[in-house]
Amino acid sequence: VSTQSTGVPKDLNNIRACMMCSLLKNTEQFILDGCDNCDQWLSLKNNRERVLECTSPNYEGMISLTNPDESWVARWQGIRGLVRGMYAISVMGKMPSHIQRELERQGRKYKSRDLGIK
Repeated sequence: VSTQSTGVPKDLNNIRACMMCSLLKNTEQFILDGCDNCDQWLSLKNNRERVLECTSPNYEGMISLTNPDESWVARWQGIRGLVRGMYAISVMGKMPSHIQRELERQGRKYKSRDLGIK
């Protein structure tokens, strides 16, 4: 069992979802640790403004991902191979365009996690 931090919210207050991978954490966890999957591209750690831009308090459903490499739910949700943790099924909102451009310059493509956007 890994001793590394997992994407599990420490409490149920101020839960937000990463707009890139849908990982759920509270605001302070995103500020203290960044996103366990996306911080190398989003640079959320120690940046409250960036956390508020790249995460959303509006999401639907939760998935507890315990076996990211073998889970059919992870494959279906597009989160296969990510860290163990809690994930939103759908994240409302869209990553700001300036951050989408930054991601493109880094060779990363942003795909909305909002199932309501067609």
